[in-house]
Amino acid sequence: MTQVTLNIPDDLVVNQADNGESFAHRLQLAAAIYWYARGEISQGKAAQLAGMNRKEFLKRLAHENMDVFQVDFDDLAQELARG
Repeated sequence: MTQVTLNIPDDLVVNQADNGESFAHRLQLAAAIYWYARGEISQGKAAQLAGMNRKEFLKRLAHENMDVFQVDFDDLAQELARG
């Protein structure tokens, strides 16, 4: 497993830790959501990065008002055109 070290101002960490989740976990979740939303990683890999199973990750996406499923509208248009 790869380990990453970040230099983050202390006041930012304190302000972000108020909701009961560790700051490191929130960063992992944010990265997972970001890369999944961009289509760079699969739903399963995003859940793994976030330290969740897929069901938990999908619930979290919905909680964050993020699209649960990624749709490529060009691909969808081609599928619809094929009938």
